[in-house]
Amino acid sequence: MPQPGRLAGTPDFHLTLPEGGGEARGYLLTEFGRNGTHKFVLQEGSVVVAEAWPGLNDHARRIRAELRASGALADAPPHPDRSQAPRRWVAAQDIVCNSSSAAAALVFGYTTSGPESWRTAEGHPLADYLSTSWRAPRKAWLVKGSNVSGRNLVQLWLEEGIVSLSGAHLPPLEESDPTKSALRRFVEEGYEGAASYHQKRGLVDELHAFLTQMRVGDIVATIGAGRLHIGRITGDAVQSASPGGLSNLRRAVDWRAGSLPDGELPEEVRQKLSVQHDVIDLTGALEALDRLTGSTGPTGAEAAGTPAGQMADELPVRELSLPDVTEDLAAELLVRDPEWLKDIHELLTDEKQLVFYGPPGTGKTYLAMKLAEYFGGGPEQVKIVQFHPSYAYEDFFEGYRPVEDPETREVAFRLTAGPLRELADLASREGNQHVPHFLIIDEINRANLAKVFGELYFLLEYRRRTVRLTYSGDDFALPPNLFVIGTMNTADRSIALVDAAMRRRFAFVELSPRTEPTAGLLARWLAREGRDAEPAHLLDALNARIGDADFAIGPSYLMKPGVYRDGGLERTWRTKILPLLEEYHYGEGVDIPARYGLDALRGQGS
Repeated sequence: MPQPGRLAGTPDFHLTLPEGGGEARGYLLTEFGRNGTHKFVLQEGSVVVAEAWPGLNDHARRIRAELRASGALADAPPHPDRSQAPRRWVAAQDIVCNSSSAAAALVFGYTTSGPESWRTAEGHPLADYLSTSWRAPRKAWLVKGSNVSGRNLVQLWLEEGIVSLSGAHLPPLEESDPTKSALRRFVEEGYEGAASYHQKRGLVDELHAFLTQMRVGDIVATIGAGRLHIGRITGDAVQSASPGGLSNLRRAVDWRAGSLPDGELPEEVRQKLSVQHDVIDLTGALEALDRLTGSTGPTGAEAAGTPAGQMADELPVRELSLPDVTEDLAAELLVRDPEWLKDIHELLTDEKQLVFYGPPGTGKTYLAMKLAEYFGGGPEQVKIVQFHPSYAYEDFFEGYRPVEDPETREVAFRLTAGPLRELADLASREGNQHVPHFLIIDEINRANLAKVFGELYFLLEYRRRTVRLTYSGDDFALPPNLFVIGTMNTADRSIALVDAAMRRRFAFVELSPRTEPTAGLLARWLAREGRDAEPAHLLDALNARIGDADFAIGPSYLMKPGVYRDGGLERTWRTKILPLLEEYHYGEGVDIPARYGLDALRGQGS
């Protein structure tokens, strides 16, 4: 028999305190607290952190003080082996808390989420045992029905006005909104021997979404015979027998007349088609689906003047596009031929990834940053990273990294997003899909690219697909509005040594003193600055004497104010340019100053 007042079907939960400080235990009550969630009992004997951290609110501090004053929280005995351990209190009696979060704050001494912090002995969060949880007012879903145990159910759905899941091995469900915990138990029992552990976990998530997260008024979509069908959920989930058990769980749907070829699907929808689940949350693509149907809500089609049941043909859409190249941009960047900039515009539009390669000092990084800010609309949409030999996937995308908790000062390994994941999440955020975002990878050839990109290498070529991520297990796709510009120093590694996989995924654009737009750049800059043209003549003479395009010297070394102070040109030549050539001719016994020094070059011209 369940304990009086205890929420039926729920287990004990526990929290482990940091630094081996003990454990707290508790359980849920049927009674609701003031915030509308179940009350929680912190059980007698639970250990509590004595110190309250700065983030704890005044109400929680007052509760802790009252419990301490009443004797409900007593001093815990000192640890026999750790005299310097932080002070702890112990619950001298059962303490009824307003919610699981209030109980967690009492235990830890700082504000935290109770549904996620309290865990069962198996590690399942308390949230799995709550039937009520907040969700967006309107969501969108993709439900796959073209291959249910080898049968295509999409036409049946359209004819009967339903969408369904199999659920063949589930017992009769007494709750209209079963918790994930209850569904896990049903799946473990009903699908024993019929599904793997991973399949069971995915099935629990799909059933929970279909039965509990879906609501009347949500958008639902499916793909059948290569066409997208869209409808609106009009009924609650019902459970009934069906032929072969293929559609035991059903929801009524008002399917719209008309469909769209999958080749014309919005990018946000297309990327989800490769996700290996039968029920997929499409809320991130809700705006795109509303455009297709002419809807802005459950009755938005009629409000917008589009007949219900018809696909919208012409709707105002904020399309992803890069700003056109202008004469002002060419003038600012000192690019003599605007057609070169237009080529870059077209390459980015078509390929989405390109690499500027060339010898040092040719302005690769500067040009990448300027173009990214121009095409992206500002620096907020641009993120820069620099590769190096020890750079890894965990640095670039995501991985478990040591993170200090700002409250407890404890260090633990947590899944942490890298620059690419952060930028991808920003680019795919609702309302951002039409805004170009740029990732600049400086010195892209200095890292082991296969190691850094991992499974993401695939996505650089196949933007309309998703892959299962190594650490988080999420199904991830690169947003269509995320562009990548890399820079490559050919003096570090020849372009000829770049592997074929990278060549196929990036367009390569040379920046060299022998080609546009770098050729003549220094002369144009000197003219704009009103300076003597001699440095440009000296640089041209130097590169002609070097002969090897991969080791030519770019103009940016001589486009700095310090070069034009007293002795600046000689100082720059001696400390920046000649050392590069010493490395180039290492071991050859060449007299570098005699061959490449300013006196030698000036004498050549006399």
